[in-house]
Amino acid sequence: MPSVGRIVLKSGRDKPVRNGHPWIFSGAVGTLSGDPQGGDVVDVCDAEGAWLARGHYSPSSQIVVRLMTWDEDEDLDGDAWRWRLTRAVALRARLGLLADPDGACRLVHAESDGLPGLVVDRYGPWLVLQALSVGADAARARIAPLIAEAVAVHVPVRGVYERSTDDVRDKEGLAPTAGPLWGEPPPPSVTVRERGVADPIAFDVDIVAGHKTGAYLDQATNRRTVAGWCGGADVLNAFSYTGGFALHALAAGARHVVNVDSSGPALAQAAAAAARAGWVVADGREDAEDADAGAAAATGTGRMTNVETNVFGYLRACRAAGRSFDVVILDPPKFVHHAGQVDKAARAYKDLMYVALQILRPEGILATFSCSGLLTTDLFGKIAFGAATDAGRDVQILERLGQPADHPVRLAFPEGAYLKGLVCRVMPGRGDEAVTTSTA
Repeated sequence: MPSVGRIVLKSGRDKPVRNGHPWIFSGAVGTLSGDPQGGDVVDVCDAEGAWLARGHYSPSSQIVVRLMTWDEDEDLDGDAWRWRLTRAVALRARLGLLADPDGACRLVHAESDGLPGLVVDRYGPWLVLQALSVGADAARARIAPLIAEAVAVHVPVRGVYERSTDDVRDKEGLAPTAGPLWGEPPPPSVTVRERGVADPIAFDVDIVAGHKTGAYLDQATNRRTVAGWCGGADVLNAFSYTGGFALHALAAGARHVVNVDSSGPALAQAAAAAARAGWVVADGREDAEDADAGAAAATGTGRMTNVETNVFGYLRACRAAGRSFDVVILDPPKFVHHAGQVDKAARAYKDLMYVALQILRPEGILATFSCSGLLTTDLFGKIAFGAATDAGRDVQILERLGQPADHPVRLAFPEGAYLKGLVCRVMPGRGDEAVTTSTA
């Protein structure tokens, strides 16, 4: 696509572009010439008119241009998309994530892969595409066969399905859209495999109606890490969704895992995957007041209990009932969607951690996460410290966690780093018995 417009930046606003940052904010724009429409290609120049970069124009967004190239000789045509997609897929192949035909991984991580606004995830032979910017949206019909072609070099591909339904499209002036883009439509449920502590873990994905593109692939490595602390343990998996952390914990030898989530269908998927793996799944629902009776019934075989309820209320019910756990996992949804929500979100994170620390046994493990990019790693650590202080628990940080390698972070684009996590240990007091069930 040839450039149809030209943006000249205000004086002194060109340094981020020269350093490779892919976003041009509306406040940096001095003048616009030509008549570009949403998704059209525009050139970006400094205040003196010198050419800097080229990208796609988005008049409805505060990010008015998402840059794709800093090479003046490169047109943003089909070849520009093809070689970037091929390069992104090659990285996942190098990571060993395309060796299993039934594996799952992120194939394209938007700006960090040089493809602004584009996300592509793989679930076995189905690829799921999200176009989150006008540039990616305008090219999605062209992108679908190209990404299928690149992946098919390594593993079979049966279809590309679009799930462009994220709220971020509102800021781009785009309506939500979903449906098949290429090949076959996906079935109601897809079973995929993820590497576990020992054997692969199988779990089910609803590509059409599940969260995001169907699952949370950014926690794949962290699920294995946390599972390493769950041997012989009673585990509370809060905001469990389809039970990814629970399945890994049971495979690592957890005695009992309680999944808590507000979604009945997601918990049903967790139960189906656990039953297929041979673990005991509790009938009905368990109340916090049941204490450890359910866990005591499990002898030798891991046991899963699913509780469909509000996590905040369940944690408080556990505290009131005197129920305790060896491991608590907190993996809440995104709490911060814009800068004005940071303070409120910080209070919510602290509330969760505060009560979780109160229901952990001595030497218990808290694995706590935030996927809110606007909440910094430093602030997240301060929230954890405040929660521990208020709970009266002496806490150690054992591990700091983040995104896996298939969710890379481009150095010129630090906004690509959004997932943060801490694995913490409640230090025992004098007279507390040593705990040997959880092992790293």
